[in-house]
Amino acid sequence: MRSFRSIHTRLFLLLLVGMLALVLITTYLYYQRATEQIRTKVSDIAEKNMSQTAGLFDLLLKSYDSVTKSLNSNTELIRLLQDRGNKDNPVVQVNNDQRITDTLGAIFYSRDDIVGIHIVTYSGRVYSYERSMGGMVREYAETAWFRMLRQSSGEMKWLGVYPQSLMSGGFDKPVFAFGRQLFELTELKKIGVVLIETDASAIISALSNASLGAGSIVAIRDEHGMEIISTAQGGEETGIPQNWPSTARIDGIRIQEMNGSLLTAAPIQKPEWTLISQTPMSDMQLELRKTRQYLMSVVIGVIIAATFLAGFISRTFSLPFKRLIRQMKQVEMGNFRGEVKAGSYEEINVLVASFNRMVGRIDDLIERIKLASISEKNAQLQALQTQVNPHFLFNTLDMIYWMLDERENDRLGRVILALSRMFRYNSEWEEGASSTLGNELEQMRNYLTIIETRLGERLHVNISVPPQHLDSKIPKMTLQPIIENAVKYGLEPLAQSGTLHVYSEEGEDRLLLIVEDDGVGMDTATLERLSDILLPGRRGAEHELEPQMKIEQVEGLAVSRRGIGLFNVDQRLRLMFGEPYGLILHSEAGQGTKVIVVMPRSDTRGAEV
Repeated sequence: MRSFRSIHTRLFLLLLVGMLALVLITTYLYYQRATEQIRTKVSDIAEKNMSQTAGLFDLLLKSYDSVTKSLNSNTELIRLLQDRGNKDNPVVQVNNDQRITDTLGAIFYSRDDIVGIHIVTYSGRVYSYERSMGGMVREYAETAWFRMLRQSSGEMKWLGVYPQSLMSGGFDKPVFAFGRQLFELTELKKIGVVLIETDASAIISALSNASLGAGSIVAIRDEHGMEIISTAQGGEETGIPQNWPSTARIDGIRIQEMNGSLLTAAPIQKPEWTLISQTPMSDMQLELRKTRQYLMSVVIGVIIAATFLAGFISRTFSLPFKRLIRQMKQVEMGNFRGEVKAGSYEEINVLVASFNRMVGRIDDLIERIKLASISEKNAQLQALQTQVNPHFLFNTLDMIYWMLDERENDRLGRVILALSRMFRYNSEWEEGASSTLGNELEQMRNYLTIIETRLGERLHVNISVPPQHLDSKIPKMTLQPIIENAVKYGLEPLAQSGTLHVYSEEGEDRLLLIVEDDGVGMDTATLERLSDILLPGRRGAEHELEPQMKIEQVEGLAVSRRGIGLFNVDQRLRLMFGEPYGLILHSEAGQGTKVIVVMPRSDTRGAEV
């Protein structure tokens, strides 16, 4: 279940299903279009075949009609059939019979499909010419087909197909029989009938032209709907509905699908017959089966290709995320040094780049926190090193103060009290490394009480900090090192009195706490070396130094204690508030020094100092 929820699996399934859906829809539409085209093509072929076959039958039947007409128009033959004056002269009679059979033989050999030609006179004589016996004369009794021809009025009578010959001997195959009455044209006198039998295989061969497949059955029906001949084997039923087409006589080709077969009908003009073809749809769908097989092969190939393509695309898309997840797990275990390299899509590259920057910033923040912790512990250690037993020292200083108070030595008492408060403030690190600007100024007043007692009138102090700035957060012991450096290195070397001015200013988003003196100042070289150590981040990234390198540079200065104090203050400001904050130095030799503490502005209001 977890693997199913992965982006690789879901994207793979989405791409695969999408591509397969497009392939299947396209294949279905193509197959429908191909089926429609094949059916249209089959219908056109069926119509063409039926039209050609019907035309072929028209020509065949016309040729048969012309044979009978040639007999009826042969005046010599008609005369010989009517000549009865030589009944008593057998020689003449035999000669006449021979001439009649010779005439029939000439017509017989003019066509290959004629099985026999028979002329039956109304006097009962039969003149025949057939394959087995040649020409002969015989007597004949009246039959059904004879009566049908005799009842006609001279038009061609198509008797149909018979399983065996009606009059010819030695021919056991089906025959197609037709005939008409013979007339003496001068007097329009009926003298007999002519019967011609042809090999039915010629008819069946003509019917095969209308077949559309191996299972096709072609049949001919007469004007009454009776089946004359068909290509069905062994008396097999054709299966063609008896009532199709709906009318016995049609005026054009008709095509219809019925009962799983394609039925086609076309009229044969001369005898008013109908040519009907029945083809199972399974025979006609051979091309469709080939099309289906081809489409199935294509679909299987496309499915295989789509599977590989979907797998490749989903793997390519999900690989950067897997790398990102692996790196996230490394970060979770505390390793912030790694970096993800995607080289993928633009959006993923942006995401990976943002992650790399975030991990880098987290690593920097952790380093800053470590440095802040180290700095705080060092400050605590330094504070502990300066006191032997804080409680014992506080109690001793308080006892000295009360002893001096009893002797009314107020000046020395104030010094002792200020010193006690300074020690107490410096030793209270359990409250944290931060304090307020008001507390820092109070600590500075305690320190200045001691300094003013020592320097007397040589030091003038001016503090100008608005009440709204007193609650601003600031690292503990920020002002004392700055004041100590200003007094010791700036004001004490003066031969006359000096002034120390402490004040604050507001910027747009910063609060500036300024400690300014009018002492001896610093030369340019000393100022630059101190500034390079304190302010690399604000002078340019190419000047930034590692903390250990900064300490080594400070220790190399002549004023090492002064540099270490300012460096410690600057580092704690930057660790607490960030890189944009810290100390800024301005100084000129003989003009004094200005130290600016840059920290975030606070909108809180405090009480007046």
